[in-house]
Amino acid sequence: MGAAGGSAVLAAALLGAALGAAVTDEPAHTLAEVLFCQPGAPSLGLALAFDADQLFWFDFPMSRWTPRLPDLPPWPPALETPSQLLRDATFCQNLRRSLTALATGEMPESKGVPVAAVFPQHPPVLGEPNTLVCLVENIFPPAVDISWRLDGVPVTRGATHTHYTPTADLAFVRFSYLPVTPAAGDVYSCVVTREGDNSSIIAYWVPQDPVAAEELETALCGAAMALGLLLGLLGVAMMVVTQRGKQG
Repeated sequence: MGAAGGSAVLAAALLGAALGAAVTDEPAHTLAEVLFCQPGAPSLGLALAFDADQLFWFDFPMSRWTPRLPDLPPWPPALETPSQLLRDATFCQNLRRSLTALATGEMPESKGVPVAAVFPQHPPVLGEPNTLVCLVENIFPPAVDISWRLDGVPVTRGATHTHYTPTADLAFVRFSYLPVTPAAGDVYSCVVTREGDNSSIIAYWVPQDPVAAEELETALCGAAMALGLLLGLLGVAMMVVTQRGKQG
């Protein structure tokens, strides 16, 4: 939690539980529910995550829980109803305003430098449809804009973004997806812009032309045959030399 002129104070509530560590030697897991509020967009956010995987997020404009994946079961209606969460959100905003008034000019603003990486969802093959994934980590506060470019030209068609997922180090993670059909010479870039100071981090991905499996198999078979032939000739030559040595 930090302040700098009251521009980016963030209030967050974290409920976590370490599971399994006290019983077994397996690594502990964390179930976290994080509610945040801030002056910038999004002004409110709420997510339930297991370790680094988001399970549910709360859509405040629509006042409903939404599963991160379509095959997850729906949120139990009696558990943390929308009216309860709206009261929590109001309390969070009031607390943020109070802390802003107290901390402005007294505490430095806490900020994380986002780290981005781009990779294909499936092994890339030139000319075949695929999906690029932009993973953005170390987000704090949760206010970044993610955009895509192809050869420097903005691309928006089909691009989707996930909501912010809390992490154990009190930062956030966000994903962005872009359907692509890679071609030789393409240069894709994921641009992450922090709201407020407009600083950007750019991650690039350039498709490579992998060797087709059949071509690779043919090349390996040819190399094996050539090696076998070479070893055969070497054996014959050694037999000839040995025979001549005996005759001498």
